[in-house]
Amino acid sequence: MIGFVVRRLLQSILVMLAVALIAFALFRYVGDPINNLVGQDTSAVEREQLRRKLGLDDPFLVQFARFVGNAVKGDFGISYRHRRPVAELIAERMPATLELSVVAALLALVVGLPMGVYTGLHRDGFLSRSFMALSLIGVSLPTFLIGILLILLFGVVLRWLPTFGRGEVVAIGWWTTGLLTVSGLKALIMPAVTLALFQMTLIMRLVRAEMLEVLRTDYIKFARARGLSNRAIHFGHALKNTLVPVITITGLQLGSIIAFAIITESVFQWPGMGLLFIQAINEVDIPVMAAYLVMIALFFVVINLAVDLLYYLVDPRLRVDRERAAGHG
Repeated sequence: MIGFVVRRLLQSILVMLAVALIAFALFRYVGDPINNLVGQDTSAVEREQLRRKLGLDDPFLVQFARFVGNAVKGDFGISYRHRRPVAELIAERMPATLELSVVAALLALVVGLPMGVYTGLHRDGFLSRSFMALSLIGVSLPTFLIGILLILLFGVVLRWLPTFGRGEVVAIGWWTTGLLTVSGLKALIMPAVTLALFQMTLIMRLVRAEMLEVLRTDYIKFARARGLSNRAIHFGHALKNTLVPVITITGLQLGSIIAFAIITESVFQWPGMGLLFIQAINEVDIPVMAAYLVMIALFFVVINLAVDLLYYLVDPRLRVDRERAAGHG
């Protein structure tokens, strides 16, 4: 177990270094940072002095090591557009993105899992076929179009829900949440549904496919021969073995939800990290862009590591295989 964790940690560090290199390349090769920090009337001598002060004339490896060291401390410099530390901007926007992403992930799991089980157990039923037809819509339609259609129906025509923003939020220390206010909950509904729809259909189809495969295995046939009830077979044996790959996919999809919340946040003007990143691209705000890339990579690495560990704990076959490999070694 310890060796498994150490290997995963080393792999995670290598991934983060690779992402840090890409983020650092933005500073070095996408425009000149000096031009974003000074005005047009700044002399060449003053520009050169500022370049030396910021260490931009140092060798590549020295600059990269400095960037990694600062990133580890959460220091990504000053935003060119906002003239504020990037870490402060990320800290302000992170609660909105994480709240939206977690609610969307829970919604996708809570709805997608039962739908997948139902369509797997009643694959020829009318309701199952209806779920599968609806899932094609969730997979096929682009996220921004789903968001626009929801805005048109529930925001413009019916006027039940707000069409943009986060609503009223409550500050709990440095964290802000809209889950404790009525306007915050209303504002969360459409973005969360938009972001969850694709993941929901993915989980439903995955669970359905796994259930159909598990129900054809020999130990399920043996359980039926022993006279076990359908409830015990379906939920005590089949569903339990179905959840192993579902845990993996669901965990990795949480990282995707956080990363791809950019589109949803843009459509609904949700004040999260994704909207900040889009604005940074428009303004060529490189420190914000670099910080966002590193943060998203960190989320993916942490989630992937947690999923690997959970997968290792849930599936005893992995432990047996590794023990056999260690014994042969």
